[in-house]
Amino acid sequence: MRTALLLLLSILALNTQAQDLTGIWRGQFRSNNRMMQLMNIDDRYKFEVQIDHRGKEFKGVTYSYKTTEFFGKADARGTIHTGTKKVILEELKIVEVRMRAGSDACIMTCFLQYAKNGNEEFLEGTYISMNTSDSSDCGRGTVFLRKVPTSDFFKEPFLVEREKEKKKPLASGKPPVRTPATPKPGVKKSPQTQPPAKKPDSPVAESTRPIEPKVVEKPKVEDSNREIKRPTQPLVIPPVLKNRENEIVKVFTVNTREITVSLYDNGTIDKDTVSVYLNKKQVVYKKMLSLSPITLTIQLDDDNDYQELVMVAENLGEIPPNTSLMVVKAGNQQFEARITSNEQKNAVVVFKYEKPK
Repeated sequence: MRTALLLLLSILALNTQAQDLTGIWRGQFRSNNRMMQLMNIDDRYKFEVQIDHRGKEFKGVTYSYKTTEFFGKADARGTIHTGTKKVILEELKIVEVRMRAGSDACIMTCFLQYAKNGNEEFLEGTYISMNTSDSSDCGRGTVFLRKVPTSDFFKEPFLVEREKEKKKPLASGKPPVRTPATPKPGVKKSPQTQPPAKKPDSPVAESTRPIEPKVVEKPKVEDSNREIKRPTQPLVIPPVLKNRENEIVKVFTVNTREITVSLYDNGTIDKDTVSVYLNKKQVVYKKMLSLSPITLTIQLDDDNDYQELVMVAENLGEIPPNTSLMVVKAGNQQFEARITSNEQKNAVVVFKYEKPK
């Protein structure tokens, strides 16, 4: 039984190891602009990401392009959660852009999920975007990427360097090839004579051989105080999160590990009722919003430096839709956001930790 349990724990440990995202990922992103969809306008952009992944963080570049209409290249960074394999990819600044006159350049933040099917690796999720000129909302949509061996452009220098690093251990790890020495011509080797075999020592009489004491092993007693690690149960996603659209409405970047979230009714008290999920686990069940806050404390630790909070409308109150005011306190920082949700769409707020500079 113990052997089976240890084997299961070993398998789980292997499965939860950090996934190496280093390489080239290519696919597309598409906005959720309903008007363009009704007008049958193809708003899909090709999207390539080159990543240099070390530890839980990575850096890289992104390429966004659509025929001759638009081309943009941006520096990027991101993180991966080793347990859930959720990935945040954040474009930092645009380093090259070509677009039509009158167009705006935007940078994206992508919220992706890593998956592997056989030898194929994928990143899939959603994005939000911001106008680089005035920081206004640039829209949101979906992203799909697949790991590929080649680039539509060129391999970035950091990828070329990583490939060299991977080849170095292989080159130095090869054992030297020894070539047998060939005897010089004309020189005869004298035949080697085998040394005379030693005569076996005379047997020692049993009576004179020392008697070795037998060691009796004591049975091992399990330490009752030691914590036995058991495999964690898979997280079951509630139907209300699977069956409704989950829209990211706000991303807060904080510089402290502990944050406090307070939820109030936004304006008139009209019996709006909500449930709240933190990383798909329910933390608030059908509570009515009022002038007294619903308060949550969230920890951002080393293994989980971002968290997702989902607001689910349990009703629309007396004045639809379901609206709330969120106040976030993180050390010396304080933020506010007005949240709207309904019976078809949940509101998602992301908290991301960033070390103070």
